[in-house]
Amino acid sequence: MRSSSSVGSNYRAVCRARSQAEFHAKLSIVVEEADESVFWMEVLIEAEVVAKDAISTLMTEANEILKVVSASRKTVQ
Repeated sequence: MRSSSSVGSNYRAVCRARSQAEFHAKLSIVVEEADESVFWMEVLIEAEVVAKDAISTLMTEANEILKVVSASRKTVQ
């Protein structure tokens, strides 16, 4: 929950960036946080804390967000 909410709050900071460099730096943080969210979901599945079926939709969405934000970061570079 914490890492996923961090994606949203950091993206909000991206939208308020004052320069291109700050935009890129903050967008990089969003990429890291989105990847961390996917990581923790994988850990939960592998540790058998949560069934894969229970969070497969969330994992799909998190991976899609990660792809979109990563592509945006590449465009900014």
